[in-house]
Amino acid sequence: MRAVYRKELRTFFSGMVGYIFIAFVLLIAGIFITATNFRQGYPNFEYSLGSISMILLFVVPILTMRIFAEERHSKTDQLLYSLPISVKEIVLGKYFAALTVFAIPCAVMCVYPIIMSFYGKVSFVSAYGAMVGFFLLGASLIAVGEFMSSLTESQLIAAVISFGAMLVIYMMSSLSSLIPSAASASYISFAVVILILALIIYYMTKSYWTAFAAAAILELILAVFYFTGSARFEGLFAKTLNALSFWSRLDNFVFGIFDITAVVYYITVCSVFMVLTVQSVEKRRWS
Repeated sequence: MRAVYRKELRTFFSGMVGYIFIAFVLLIAGIFITATNFRQGYPNFEYSLGSISMILLFVVPILTMRIFAEERHSKTDQLLYSLPISVKEIVLGKYFAALTVFAIPCAVMCVYPIIMSFYGKVSFVSAYGAMVGFFLLGASLIAVGEFMSSLTESQLIAAVISFGAMLVIYMMSSLSSLIPSAASASYISFAVVILILALIIYYMTKSYWTAFAAAAILELILAVFYFTGSARFEGLFAKTLNALSFWSRLDNFVFGIFDITAVVYYITVCSVFMVLTVQSVEKRRWS
């Protein structure tokens, strides 16, 4: 895994992707912090960090688009598969390389609260707690982006679908307000999500029966829960969207609350998308 990690990290900095990513994140961070904390005199570094988090929508797809897509396009992925390491190690090596690039601007931003403390009182606990949340948010988005990159051999398509997926994640809280609170609306919404999951399962396995069986079982369970107590479905889908939103989890950190459940959630998201990426690459390996 270390060989893949070192090779991938060199690739980021042998071209311009790594440098552009770091420079752009620090540029936007500098603009927000200068405008909010220094010019307006707000001592809360974490508030600026909450605003900066939106740029991850645009920069993370650029960082992750080439991770597997470029390998597939240039056919060098076959060389990776011939190495005496597992697919899991390949996926983790590439993931940690991208995470290292993201960690560099995060490390630089950790200096900002210290500089701010020279001009006033700063809550280091809140500031660095929010920094942890920001880093975990980025780590989760990188996992999503790596999975999307494993689905195609086009870097442009990988960037576009990564951005689309992250935009949906970003808008989850807003979308939840558009879902009617009626129990039937939640039931239909969950049923549609199950069908989407079945399509993903089919793409991963190329097995109609596996996808059909998964969809049938989940739809049956959903129907049983709905018809034995539809009242529990009132507003349930909207609450689920809010609970799954990456950015709403960051809000607790921004407001000075170190949310352990959010930490567990972000780590779980990273793990789930690592597993999905491994399965996607395995399917490509044997196809």
